[in-house]
Amino acid sequence: MNPKLTIGRVARAAGVNVETIRYYERMNLLRQPLRPPGGVRRYVEDAVMHIRFIKRAQELGFSLAEIGRLLELQSARSCGAARSIAAEKLALVDARLADLGRIRAVLAELIGRCDAGRGKVSCPIIETLRKP
Repeated sequence: MNPKLTIGRVARAAGVNVETIRYYERMNLLRQPLRPPGGVRRYVEDAVMHIRFIKRAQELGFSLAEIGRLLELQSARSCGAARSIAAEKLALVDARLADLGRIRAVLAELIGRCDAGRGKVSCPIIETLRKP
């Protein structure tokens, strides 16, 4: 593939800013093209798809380390390993949802206690947060 896109054009096409591309390069998620003597670095068109892959993975909650693993698997075409990474992420999401459910229940209960005790000296929310 013939390199022909500047970093600015890649950024616009991928819907990110230039600093995002540079960050991905520093994190070894995107290969930085060589700068020709006295010239400007040029990216291949696949760079746009590569960046979009990273952004979609981030939207699904994958960390940059996990995305790096997925990118390695992309070339190896290893669905089983990718599935394993996604299953790990799903387990974390389920655990977070359970935690959020518990937090929601406690907050709802505290708000209810606060509403029921209007006019009292102590606030159940503040008192709960003060407990060791």
